[in-house]
Amino acid sequence: MMDRRQFAPATERNREPILSVLKTSLPDSGTVLEIASGSGEHAVFFAPVLRPLKWQPSNYDPEQLDNVEDWIAYQPSDNLLSPVSLDVTKPHWPVEKADYDGGAITAIFNANMIHISPWQTCEGLMAGARRILPVGGRLILYGPFKVNGEHTAPSNAKFESWLKSLDPSFAVRDIEVVSAEAKHNGLEHIATHPMPANNYIQIFEKS
Repeated sequence: MMDRRQFAPATERNREPILSVLKTSLPDSGTVLEIASGSGEHAVFFAPVLRPLKWQPSNYDPEQLDNVEDWIAYQPSDNLLSPVSLDVTKPHWPVEKADYDGGAITAIFNANMIHISPWQTCEGLMAGARRILPVGGRLILYGPFKVNGEHTAPSNAKFESWLKSLDPSFAVRDIEVVSAEAKHNGLEHIATHPMPANNYIQIFEKS
């Protein structure tokens, strides 16, 4: 059988540092909803290590759903669920009706989405987290962020220029602005973890 898996080099570089934070930041039980799973490499790497948590991948792009399925077929795990189609900008997400055999969604993880999509995706992500997460549930974001309106490295400024050449609505988001949107949706910014390559993990908790 032909190997159709897609590979994202950055994922292989960042997965270990991300996992080290997830191990100490995720709830002890329930299901983690991964928004914008991309190739699926994070999902198949994280899920086996994070038992008994279940891992629910998702993607907006149908072709990317196939990519995740290819990875799951190659590297299955009993706590790794089939990916679902999910558009964060919609007022209702398909996972809102799922019970996951009693393991309700207790955390949402998203890597590298809000800077390479319009601001409306961040608004939709926060609104969805408000609807889905229980009190104490966590939203965990990974990616580049500005701090007090300033880039944390010259390379991030160059990266943002490239993003805006793709679409003027794309941008490295300011953590203060993201936190304000989170607070508007009942989510408190509780932790910042510096990561390699001028990235961060930002953790929000539903109050």
